[in-house]
Amino acid sequence: MKRVRISSRGNRLVVFLKEPRLGRVKRRLAAEVGEAAALAFYRRSAAAILRLGRDPRWQTVVALTPDRAIFRAGLRGIAPPGIEAVAQGQGDLGRRMANVFRKLAPAVIIGSDIPGIRADHVARAFRALRGVDAVFGPAKDGGFWLVGLRRAAMAKRLFSQVRWSGLFALADVRENLPAGARVALVDTLEDVDDGASYRRFLEGAGRR
Repeated sequence: MKRVRISSRGNRLVVFLKEPRLGRVKRRLAAEVGEAAALAFYRRSAAAILRLGRDPRWQTVVALTPDRAIFRAGLRGIAPPGIEAVAQGQGDLGRRMANVFRKLAPAVIIGSDIPGIRADHVARAFRALRGVDAVFGPAKDGGFWLVGLRRAAMAKRLFSQVRWSGLFALADVRENLPAGARVALVDTLEDVDDGASYRRFLEGAGRR
């Protein structure tokens, strides 16, 4: 990926992405639909989301795991040219998000497996973040597809003791917010994690 300078000003959109390799992505989905179908979905969804990087209203940064993936060409054909790639760092999802926020906040982080994300969803989150400390995009399964922070210091304990991939992920993160923190919620979207949500994704894609 072409290296570009990350701006210290303006809106910064960070897309969390796993290197798209067979057997390494969407494992819960793969258990129901097969590894090849899960990888094909992941590549398709990631490519669609990364097209948001062309929007001039923000700068897009890809945060990759594993860290060594930033030195490989596995994203060829997915990411538009000119998008910066950074390593997520080590640890569970919470530690990796905190690490990226410490480097890049103020910023908005989104996942790469929410095929319904559109530019207007992201724009609403950035508008909301101007007047609050944190913004979240709830997911239908109880998690969240977007989190934005104005200050890096807020990430220190925000993602500790979170029950990931379950009904309580968003509630747990909100419980970790400091007293008096101002919070905004934006659109609720669906991530594709199991066979049922995958079938809904296929049906929706077929209607478009």
